[in-house]
Amino acid sequence: MESETTGSNAENSLEGHQAGREFAGQPGVTWGTDGTAARRSDISANRGLRLWYDSPAAEWNEALPIGNGRLGGMVFGKPSLERVQLNEDSLWYGGPGRGGNPDASRYLSEIRQMLFDGRQAEAEHLARMAMTSSPKYEQPYQPLGDLLLKFLDGEETVEHYERELDLERSMVTVSYSSRGIRYRRQYFASAPDGVLVIRLSADRPGALTFAANLMRRPFDGGTASLRHDTLLMEGECGADGISFGMALRAAAVGGAVRAIGDFLSVEGADSVTLLLSAQTTFRCRQPVQVCLEQLDRAAGMSYEQLVNRHQAEYREKFERFSLTLGTGKNGASRTECSDSGTSFSNGTEVIRASDRVEYPNRIEDDQPSLPTDRRLNLLKDRVKAEGASAENSDPELIALYVQYGRYLLISCSRPGSLAANLQGIWNDSFTPPWESKYTINVNIQMNYWPAELLGLAECHEPLFDLIDRMVPNGRDTAREMYGCRGFAAHHNTNLWGETRPEGILMTCTVWPMGAAWLCLHLWEHYRFGGDADFLRERAYPVMKEAAEFLLDYMTVDEVGRRMTGPSVSPENRFVLPNGAVGSLCMGPAMDGQIATALFRACLEAGHLVGDESSFLEELQTALEEIPAPQIGRHGGIMEWLNDYEEADPGHRHISQLFALYPGEQIDSARTPELAEAAYKTLERRLAHGGGHTGWSRAWIINYYARLQRGAEAHEHLVNLLATSTYPNLLDCHPPFQIDGNFGGIAGVAEMLLQSHMGELRLLPALPPQWNSGEVKGLRARGGYVVDMRWEEGELTVVKIRVDRAGECRIRSRAALVLIEEKQLGEVTLTSTTISRRGHGYSIRMQQGASCCLERPVEDAYGTVEE
Repeated sequence: MESETTGSNAENSLEGHQAGREFAGQPGVTWGTDGTAARRSDISANRGLRLWYDSPAAEWNEALPIGNGRLGGMVFGKPSLERVQLNEDSLWYGGPGRGGNPDASRYLSEIRQMLFDGRQAEAEHLARMAMTSSPKYEQPYQPLGDLLLKFLDGEETVEHYERELDLERSMVTVSYSSRGIRYRRQYFASAPDGVLVIRLSADRPGALTFAANLMRRPFDGGTASLRHDTLLMEGECGADGISFGMALRAAAVGGAVRAIGDFLSVEGADSVTLLLSAQTTFRCRQPVQVCLEQLDRAAGMSYEQLVNRHQAEYREKFERFSLTLGTGKNGASRTECSDSGTSFSNGTEVIRASDRVEYPNRIEDDQPSLPTDRRLNLLKDRVKAEGASAENSDPELIALYVQYGRYLLISCSRPGSLAANLQGIWNDSFTPPWESKYTINVNIQMNYWPAELLGLAECHEPLFDLIDRMVPNGRDTAREMYGCRGFAAHHNTNLWGETRPEGILMTCTVWPMGAAWLCLHLWEHYRFGGDADFLRERAYPVMKEAAEFLLDYMTVDEVGRRMTGPSVSPENRFVLPNGAVGSLCMGPAMDGQIATALFRACLEAGHLVGDESSFLEELQTALEEIPAPQIGRHGGIMEWLNDYEEADPGHRHISQLFALYPGEQIDSARTPELAEAAYKTLERRLAHGGGHTGWSRAWIINYYARLQRGAEAHEHLVNLLATSTYPNLLDCHPPFQIDGNFGGIAGVAEMLLQSHMGELRLLPALPPQWNSGEVKGLRARGGYVVDMRWEEGELTVVKIRVDRAGECRIRSRAALVLIEEKQLGEVTLTSTTISRRGHGYSIRMQQGASCCLERPVEDAYGTVEE
């Protein structure tokens, strides 16, 4: 079937306002006397907050991500055959209702006794049969498909190519010249309108001719054309799984749009807007109908309206926070690019020497002017030559990396979307690594470590929705497997909130602490935001159920130690005195630390909501019986109840330091001996090759930040970029796994501000490489928002705003004075102290108040010793 419309008949609401030459009306575009757009015209005005490249993506790990929380795309930017790889967050294979093991409770006591008796092999052999589920593994998160754009003259030589991701606008732009024509494409995923938008334009009328189609190889059920301008694809993910619909619509200025077969053919257009929508039966009964309704609504607006709505919604989140780190040597300025760049011929990148971008003679003096991949490679070369502690380690790249991480979180997790999985929402494989699911023995928790700190509290909400879906299943798991109250989950879950043991490996499968750890995120959300209704109605009931499971599940040994078991220290193995190697055990250190954190949180929350049941007394008794972190033979924190040797001393998991981060039992000020042991634990693990995966090194950054060792935290942050980061700045586990991005940026926040011990610790782990800088919008527990500036490694000014009244305790290495004329609301300085830890201040602040403290010219008031 073939149908056609001319550009003059295109939807006026979307296209009518764009008559004439597209580029001429664009902000920031300058035109030469010959009518060609200057190269700088297609570049973001703020060169600091963008990733940019002078060639298309050669592979997926070079493509640029866009997303609206639910719908995601990876943009390759190829001139001849463009590919946008697509995802929808609920497109998982298979349905709910996978079964646990009905024999688990029957053999639980026997397995425990075997472990107490040291019969390691027998215990693991029985647990493998009695405690693993059927089927063994959860099913994967899968791609939606590909949008392909084949250009008629795409094989011509291409010059002046640029591809960028503008973090301020949440938009990818590709621009290049061919045959004297300047082309530009703009890509974004709109949250307000629920569609992916692509705008194609050229500076010569009638220059756009291409064919667009949808594919989902190898599970492609075909595409149908609806009307002259719309394609529709339908499919399903297993007989009992999700069904989906995806629709594509084109609207052109000038030329014609017609459907030929399962393609949209755009012919001789001045500019074109493509709209793509996708829905699944996870959210609606009629996904195709909802897709088409979304397209109709979006097409009813002009392109400018779509852009403005998208950017207004995005910027409200993104602009809450800013970060500047260092200035580079000699105050290097940013240079513009020349009018010559990369050339492509017949799909092969050819860079002609005469066309190269003019970079400064001393590249290290102007690193922000470099394409992002070259800039990253320069950092890698410097680390190889000088080590990760090199003085010029491109602090501006680190600041960009932080903002990129915030962009990723906004783009893959927001109210109404699903929680970010191991790859956020971006996955191009039908059989992705680890099924691209929710691994909850650290990875998914790490995805949300930066949410509260970096001003994106609402991006945390999809994780709470996931917990809500897990609760009914977790109650069944707790009752049927363990004979316990409450709800439990193991080390993986999925779209359906499954909680049974997943997998067959004893190193990870039997670990029933997933629910307990996840529930700490509910508590953290309350600590930062102070929403009493959230605590009372949503957080505390779930926290209580997770704690009730542990109260029933934990056993007390003959010397009075309360412990979990059978369980594991995630994914690690120990060596018994007789040489036997095992994983399954009683009382691994991490379990006790998680239980302690949850019980303490429930005690505090219970008092706040007025829980008068005996539950709080049970918690208090249990807390007194859980072993505290212990120091072992090597001077480090013991990983297991007994001081075993590790089978792999350089293991990627360092789970026994949960008490340091994200837990709070180990603190450099309050438990210095344990803090020193934590440091030795890290030294030993790293000396044996630890930290070799992206997420593991990200966790190490946070450990060192909590130990207030800025130099070491910075070293591992630089190594994260230099050894575990792809050209598009996504984390390289390897393979791609997004937790390293989020864990890394959380570590930067911890280096600048900590609030977990009831005080605001200002610049607690500032490395010497960040000699000067400024941060705005850091959030702290207690409802505080903190802005800081520092020079020559010393804090010069801090501004603190508070959402609710209370006593603000501040700890700073630098002396500060309260500036009265910069106060807003009632603010009273109540005490000042000096100790080896630095300067301490207590300030009583009313709700909505703000205050400013600055470094004095000389000591402004007396101090007293702590």
